[in-house]
Amino acid sequence: MRRVVITGVGAVSPLGRDVAALLAGLAAGRSAVRRMAGWESYIGLRSLVGAPAELADEKRIPRQSRRTMGRMSIFAVQAAEQALADGGVGGGELAGGRTGCVIGSTMGSAQSISEAFELMLPDRDLSKMPSTKFFQCVSHTASMNVAQYLGITGCVMATSAACASGLQAVGAAYDLIRLGRQDRVLCGGAEELHPTVTGSFDVLYATSTRYNDTPAKTPRPFDRDRDGLVCGEGSGVLLLEDCEQAVRRGARIYAEVVGYATCGSGSHVSESDRAAMAACMRAALDSAGVSAAEVDYVNAHATATLQGDGEEAQAIREVFGGATPASSLKGYLGHTLGASGAIELIAALKMMEGGVVYPTLNLEHVAPDCEGIDHVTGLRRKDMRILVKNSFAFGGINAAVVCRRVDNNAA
Repeated sequence: MRRVVITGVGAVSPLGRDVAALLAGLAAGRSAVRRMAGWESYIGLRSLVGAPAELADEKRIPRQSRRTMGRMSIFAVQAAEQALADGGVGGGELAGGRTGCVIGSTMGSAQSISEAFELMLPDRDLSKMPSTKFFQCVSHTASMNVAQYLGITGCVMATSAACASGLQAVGAAYDLIRLGRQDRVLCGGAEELHPTVTGSFDVLYATSTRYNDTPAKTPRPFDRDRDGLVCGEGSGVLLLEDCEQAVRRGARIYAEVVGYATCGSGSHVSESDRAAMAACMRAALDSAGVSAAEVDYVNAHATATLQGDGEEAQAIREVFGGATPASSLKGYLGHTLGASGAIELIAALKMMEGGVVYPTLNLEHVAPDCEGIDHVTGLRRKDMRILVKNSFAFGGINAAVVCRRVDNNAA
């Protein structure tokens, strides 16, 4: 098996249009959550808050390419371009079949899907549908559009496992490279915010509804007063690369991906399962050859749902005990769903690089069912060598990635 390293990162998030803005927002303790204008017009929608990202400079993408892109694909293209620039890889290196693209999402562009049905259904007239609308709606729209725009000719695929999509994409890229099938892969996730997306969680009573008038106070991961998740949007893309190739070209290395696991719970379609979560984390550690005691930080999935946070906290306690620092970034970003695993992994890598752990925003009183782990509630200086990133999704789908710092590119 070949070794796999991370050499570039890019992000468009609710905290800003690049990785620097993401980190600045985290450092400032800023919430990107706000009350969404116009959402009151949706009958039955109880959660009126969201964490939007800014759509800007989209016309830098030529219209010929942009017309097949919904909002989420534009975010993904912009994040991918950032990752390539950060990694020092030019467009000429993307052809030839040895570069792949794996970008996941919950579904296609929610706005485009909504527009398609609004156009078609009143008169059941398919002739009103623009020919490019289909390409914005397909489940692999982000991966497809990024690959087409950049001229990537290697493996192009999309992971589609709701909130685990982005981290599964990283895991799939890791496998493609270590198995020798690709030399480098752009991977991550993308998502867009829309009332229908929040509504799908709202009907399951999984959204935050008590803080519509005080949006900065929600979501509240692991907190006694948490009442559900807040949907966000954006894209996170990482450049994964064969270690020998990266060293040969003198690339800056953020970390080595040393372990990955994904599994299902087989127990309930919408309720998290601590046993399956713990099994996934243990499998990732086993694949990395790393003990739980060696892990310096766990970046939790923790979306602030009543059931999910309690199950994850107990799974972390079961695997790591009470001494490993853990925090969630959802209080700053909301839940960016299919993009969350990638955006939050990028933030965790930057925390590792800077020797700092950002706290769980809005965690004021640890809930009784979330006790027993080392919650980070204030800025903490920490020398990190090994981190674990968790993502968990509806359908009982679990994913975990283990990354190890590479000092002075001594790979």
